[in-house]
Amino acid sequence: MDPQAILFAVFSAGTLVPAWRVITARNPVHAVLYLVLSFFSAACLWMLLQAEFLAIALVLVYVGAVMVLFLFVVMMLDIHIDRSRAGFWQHLPLASVVAVAIALQLWLVLSNGHWQFLTPPAADPSRAGNTKALGVLTFTEYILPLQLAGTILLVAIIAAIALTLRRRSDALHQNPGEQVRIRRQDRVSLVKMAASPRPVSRPAAAAGAAAAGAAPAAPPPATAPAAAPKA
Repeated sequence: MDPQAILFAVFSAGTLVPAWRVITARNPVHAVLYLVLSFFSAACLWMLLQAEFLAIALVLVYVGAVMVLFLFVVMMLDIHIDRSRAGFWQHLPLASVVAVAIALQLWLVLSNGHWQFLTPPAADPSRAGNTKALGVLTFTEYILPLQLAGTILLVAIIAAIALTLRRRSDALHQNPGEQVRIRRQDRVSLVKMAASPRPVSRPAAAAGAAAAGAAPAAPPPATAPAAAPKA
């Protein structure tokens, strides 16, 4: 076997095994990391097929942006996939049959009738790189669709920002500029107040005396009624 076939076998295994672990891993964070490894191996396969632009785009867009976003979302939401994994082994036979059918179709399309091996196109030394060819086509023949797509994306971005920043009466918002310019004198103010005496009620005084251990004052003695004069 030549080195290219060995590398193809290694990177194919590095794509299929992590892809299998993506759907069988119990931890969602581990599943995302396995998917990152599968994308890296797929990018290496694109490099073997002399598609450098697709390989770099796969690494930058999917691994560098989409997968990082997935990883942060999974870590922040703390997703438990035990409930979604229910019935996995029950549907595995049918899913395996569908996967084998898709793989055979891809093999038939890519082999061009050669069932034994794939026949990648022979490298042409006089041909420029894949990235240069795509760049020339993009900025010559497809410059108008590129500008139109960029305009549509720009309008969509501006519309999304405008919808997000619109003023609503029932929405709470903060002003970072005012929070940065805040001073200590504006947040805390000390007010001097004169102490005003207030009268103490009799029940309150009695309760205070009882708490202090003093005996309450005895009521005044009752006086006997005066005797009536004798006749």
